[in-house]
Amino acid sequence: MSAEPLSPTEIDRRLESLPGWALEGDRITRTFRLPSHFAAAALTVHIARIQDELNHHSDLTLGYDTVSLSVHTHDAGGAVTEKDLALAARVTAAAPAHGAA
Repeated sequence: MSAEPLSPTEIDRRLESLPGWALEGDRITRTFRLPSHFAAAALTVHIARIQDELNHHSDLTLGYDTVSLSVHTHDAGGAVTEKDLALAARVTAAAPAHGAA
């Protein structure tokens, strides 16, 4: 998967298919709200597994009933790349199984 930086226009276009994700500075971010702390913790573990499978890791924050991600590609000078969008897509697909909104 490419580690070439994407333009802000391309990122915005691609985020249209990833509801809830936003470009903030040099990162894409999203916060998921879950029905309980246990569900949020379970989603965090699921995301950790996805990140290990992709060998691409985000800043991941567990709150009481929230999980927040902030991701960019260090190998691309901290820019957003295809790797970040692939991670966002996998996390977005996994989140509903944990009751995420």
